[in-house]
Amino acid sequence: MRKLKEVLRLRSLGLSQHQIARSCSISQSTVHEYVSAAQAAGVELPLPEDWDDQQIAKTLFPQRPPPAVWRKHPEPDWSQLHQELQTHKNLTLQLLWQERRESNPEGYGYSRFCDLYRRWLKKLDLVLRQEHRAGEKMFVDYAGATIPIHNSQTGEIQAAAVFVAVLGASSYTFAEATTGQDLRSWIGSHIRAFEFFGGVVEVVVPDNLKSAVTHPSYYEPDLNPTYQDLGKHYNVAIIPARPYRPREKAKAEVGVQVVQRWVVAALRKHKFFSLDDANQAIAGLLVRLNQRPFRKLAGNRATLFAQLDRPALKPLPSTRYEFGAWTLARVNIDYHIEVEKHYYSVPYALVHQEVDARLTADTLEILYRGVRVASHVRSCETGKATTLPEHRPKAHQRYLERTPSRLIEDAQQIGPSTGQLVEAILAAKRHPEMGYRSCLGILRLAKNYPGERMESAARRALRARAYSSQSMESILKNQLDRVPLPESNKTALVPPIAHHDNIRGADYFASPPEAKPSVIQ
Repeated sequence: MRKLKEVLRLRSLGLSQHQIARSCSISQSTVHEYVSAAQAAGVELPLPEDWDDQQIAKTLFPQRPPPAVWRKHPEPDWSQLHQELQTHKNLTLQLLWQERRESNPEGYGYSRFCDLYRRWLKKLDLVLRQEHRAGEKMFVDYAGATIPIHNSQTGEIQAAAVFVAVLGASSYTFAEATTGQDLRSWIGSHIRAFEFFGGVVEVVVPDNLKSAVTHPSYYEPDLNPTYQDLGKHYNVAIIPARPYRPREKAKAEVGVQVVQRWVVAALRKHKFFSLDDANQAIAGLLVRLNQRPFRKLAGNRATLFAQLDRPALKPLPSTRYEFGAWTLARVNIDYHIEVEKHYYSVPYALVHQEVDARLTADTLEILYRGVRVASHVRSCETGKATTLPEHRPKAHQRYLERTPSRLIEDAQQIGPSTGQLVEAILAAKRHPEMGYRSCLGILRLAKNYPGERMESAARRALRARAYSSQSMESILKNQLDRVPLPESNKTALVPPIAHHDNIRGADYFASPPEAKPSVIQ
C-alpha cells in the first residue's frame, strides 16, 4: 500500500503497466489491481495533493479492515512496573516477571518480558537537541582526571583539579589546574575564564558541586552567596543544571572528555613542581585543541569562536571581582558579632538579629536584609574587638566619656571651686574611677541649683574636706551655702583658753616631779 500513490501517479503520466512495475519494484498484477480499483472507485488522476496513502487506501479498498497487531498475551502496564523499579532500589525485572508469572502462568517468558520492557523503555529515553545562541551560555565543570604536582622539597604529591569552561555556540574551551575544588579556586577559575574569552556570557551553567550550590534542588537550587555575588558583579545569570541530569550540560560533559583526552592525557609523562608550570603547559595544549579541525563540520573551535561567540559577548566590567566569603552571624547583647575569633560592632538596634558578613582580604561588610549596616577594616587579632563609637547607645557613649579630665572640665564650667572639689574627690580615692559616681552626683546637682550656690557649697565642702556628693547635697539642702564662712586665721577658728588655777601650763610638764607644787589643798 505504501506504493499505491506512486503507481497512480506514474499511470497518470501514461506509463505502461510493465514500466510501472519495474519502477516501483512490484509485480504487474499488483499494478493492475491498483489501477482497476482506482477506475472502479471513480478516482480521477492526478490525485489531490492533500491525499496520503491511508486516504487513498480507504477510497480504493473500503472493504479491507486495517491490519491488526497480533498479540498472544496483553502487555503489562509498563509505566507502573517502571515506577516500581524506580521506587524500590532492590527490585529487579526478574522478581516482577516472577510475580506476574504466578498470577498468569501462560504469560510471557522471561526473555520476551525483558525484551518488551526494554523496547518500551527506549521510547522514554528521548533527547532534545539543544541549539545555543552565540554568546548565550558558558558551561563549567571539573574534570574527573587530575594532574599530579610534586613538592620538590618533601616529595609529596598533590592532585590538582582541572577546571573546564566551554562556550555553547562554538565549543571554544578553557581549562586550568587549581589546588582543589574549594570556593576560592572555583571563583578564581571563573574570573580567569571570562578574561580568557575576553567577554562575559549571559548565562553560566554549573554542576551542583558545593562551591556552586549550597542546597541542591530539582526546582529551586540555593546558590552559594559568594558565587551569586560573582554573578552580580559580572551581570550574568547562574542557572545550575538539575541534579542527575548530565544531558542538560552536555557541552560541559563533552568538553571535560575532550580536555581529559587531549590535555590531561598528553601531559601524563610530564612532571610538574608548581601549578604555574602545569598551567603554562595546559595553555599551550589549549591552543592546539581549539585549532583542531572538526570531523564533521568545517573549521574548528577557534574559527567558530571568532565568528559566533566573540562578537556576541558582553564586555568585561572595569574592575575585577574581589573574592569575598560570606558567613551568617547573630548579634550578641554587646552589639558585636564574632567572625574568625574577632569581634566587630554593629548598630545596637540589631541586638539578637541575624546578619550577613562578607569578608574580603582587607574589609568586613555587615549586611542586614541586604542593606549594609557596618563596615570595618579586617583584623586578625584573636579575642579583640573592633568598635565604632556610633554603634553604641547614647548611655554607653556617655559612660565611656567619663575620664578624670572630662569630669574636671565639666565641673570647671560650673565654677573654679566646683572644679577643685571634683579634682580633690578623684585625688582622694585609691583609683580615680572610684570617685566617678560622686563627681557625677555633684554635676547632677548643678541641674537643680544655680552656679552661685554650687560654688559657695563647693568652697564650704573644701573648707570642711567633705569630699562627697552627699555632703554637697546636704549643704545645699540645708542652705549652709548661704552662711558666711568664718575667718581663715587660726585665732578665729580656735576659742581663747580660759585662765584657771587647775590649768597647768607647759612649764609644769617640763619640771621634775618633786619640784611640782601640789594644787590640791
